[in-house]
Amino acid sequence: MQEDKEKTKEENKQESKLKILVAGDLHGDISASKKLSEKAEKEKVDLVLLLGDIHGQQMSKGLISPFKKANQKVLFVPGNWDTTLETKMLQERYGLRNLDGYYTTYKDVDIIGVGTSDFRLSLDEKKTMDRLKKNFEKSKSRKKILISHLHPAKTKAEFSGFPGSKAVRKAVDYFHPDFVLSAHIHEAEGIEEKIGKTRVINVGKKGKIIEI
Repeated sequence: MQEDKEKTKEENKQESKLKILVAGDLHGDISASKKLSEKAEKEKVDLVLLLGDIHGQQMSKGLISPFKKANQKVLFVPGNWDTTLETKMLQERYGLRNLDGYYTTYKDVDIIGVGTSDFRLSLDEKKTMDRLKKNFEKSKSRKKILISHLHPAKTKAEFSGFPGSKAVRKAVDYFHPDFVLSAHIHEAEGIEEKIGKTRVINVGKKGKIIEI
């Protein structure tokens, strides 16, 4: 009897996990969005997170259509290639939620966002920390994910020669989220490391499945 109870408890725990597909740096590549949507459907994910640079020099018409046709929930933060106009279009035309400066909760997991639209390659530390502090103080869930287009400073992705964001690194050190997910450095896709208890993952257009 006790064994059955433990088994049921474990099954309920598994069912309550949040399963997400995280990707970034599509740069208008519709073939990449189709593959991501197919992967999301196959893996039965709860959410798709796009971490900026959704647009690029390639035409991006129809880029979000595969996700919408499959009725997949998509959240995003803009990257430096995403203009204010393009970001607004994603929200109004496709109904995507922009988490830049906001947070949302799914299955007792808080997702807090930081974006860098309009070709910005840095974040104001004070403004970023002030916004994040408000969101982290409001969020009360068991697990927390910080999503950012830019990678944190002093992490492995800096091998690329591009310095990481001091503001994002400060947020990691201060708030200690369970995950920090970022994109921006294409060559860093798949690189993982830990900062204290925080698992830092760099993603790209292939996407990565995460359960939390």
